[in-house]
Amino acid sequence: MDNEKMKRVPVREQDPKVRAHNFQEVCLGYDKEEAVKEASRCLHCKKPMCVSKCPVSINIPEFIEHVKNEEFEEAAKTIAKSSALPAVCGRVCPQESQCEGKCVLGIKGEAVAIGKLERFVADYSRENNVDLSEKETSNGKKVAVIGSGPSGLTCAGDLAKLGYDVTIFEALHEAGGVLVYGIPEFRLPKETVVKHEVENVKKLGVKIETNVIIGRTVTIDELIDEEGFDAVFIGSGAGLPKFMGIPGENLNGVFSANEFLTRNNLMKAFREEYDTPIKAGKKVAVVGGGNVAMDAARTALRLGAEVHIVYRRSESELPARVEEVHHAKEEGIIFDLLTNPVEVVGDENGWVKGMKCVKMELGEPDASGRRRPVEIPGSEFEMEIDTMIMSLGTSPNPLISSTTKGLEINKRKCIVAEEETGLTSRKGVYAGGDAVTGAATVILAMGAGKKAANAIHEYLSK
Repeated sequence: MDNEKMKRVPVREQDPKVRAHNFQEVCLGYDKEEAVKEASRCLHCKKPMCVSKCPVSINIPEFIEHVKNEEFEEAAKTIAKSSALPAVCGRVCPQESQCEGKCVLGIKGEAVAIGKLERFVADYSRENNVDLSEKETSNGKKVAVIGSGPSGLTCAGDLAKLGYDVTIFEALHEAGGVLVYGIPEFRLPKETVVKHEVENVKKLGVKIETNVIIGRTVTIDELIDEEGFDAVFIGSGAGLPKFMGIPGENLNGVFSANEFLTRNNLMKAFREEYDTPIKAGKKVAVVGGGNVAMDAARTALRLGAEVHIVYRRSESELPARVEEVHHAKEEGIIFDLLTNPVEVVGDENGWVKGMKCVKMELGEPDASGRRRPVEIPGSEFEMEIDTMIMSLGTSPNPLISSTTKGLEINKRKCIVAEEETGLTSRKGVYAGGDAVTGAATVILAMGAGKKAANAIHEYLSK
């Protein structure tokens, strides 16, 4: 096979030394010429495995063929049949373990850059005002969607296309869920990308009510019994942070990654014209190794700190995307691997001044399949820091489950729902995304929203 066919077209990025000091997008994406060249690499397999690994089942060969032929509007319409958030997915979806992971070209060379092509098409669509609001006539049935994150927006968009009267209820003052509060500007621009994709969903007729806390402002029971909604989808995410339970983690200067990122992303703490308080300090330790940990670390770096990722396993076990780890290293993040905090040390005023850690080694695999970290006796040491960010995962807020009759939850406080339909223990109530699985990826949440929309349509069509 042609050697050129085996290598993907490189994607332009900001220089690491420059981007480490700004919040502008790191990846600059393809231009038209680069996108067409990359699309021309696709082999158009008879049985495209890339599609089978896409949680929202985008017709990948079809949209790539349109790009190859410079039919960018048609490419956008092809993607829109399956995905409400292409510009988001093109930026933050882990394609390497999904669609691109099954690309035949990836066996001996580099997989087609499906994600970067999706981003190109979505950006072209936005910049050229392509209308993607095609939908069926109204059927008169009402569906409530709880949460305006990826699962909620996907479910709402799919149902609106089928003619349903859909209202999204969002607890925060701005729609987008984790897309606005969790993912930094340098990975996912809010004004240009997220707001536009939310507007596309609204153009389908979806109404979004912000500052509505389900379980406080109104309950699910009231939405069904008093507001006349025929079905409800719960896509409220998992925003309750986990901590280590070690001495000193209640000191001033200890943040959850959720709080730190929300202050910076949703409340714009990085902008001088905003009064949102945030403390990055001079030396920051981020505990954890997932994508959220990378986001928090790279944000703290841009706020002027020396930043350390503290992770109890080795680099090969890091759960973050390889691309995110690579970008973090390029920017100067220091990785303290096989290291685990055991105590946070404070000063006389109750502020963090350091943390005691132990070195680890890897033993036998645990339930996750990764080798279990084991403490090395006598390896304790102290690291000077003035800010600590805990990025250890999140769980769903129990408010909805505790205020809804007959809604079953499991021992992890997640809502119990059927995998293929999202149906909960309560008739007419469906759930999906992080509220069901615990913290996961944007695209898996979207896949759950899509499945639930199909199930709700089937339920209400009887």
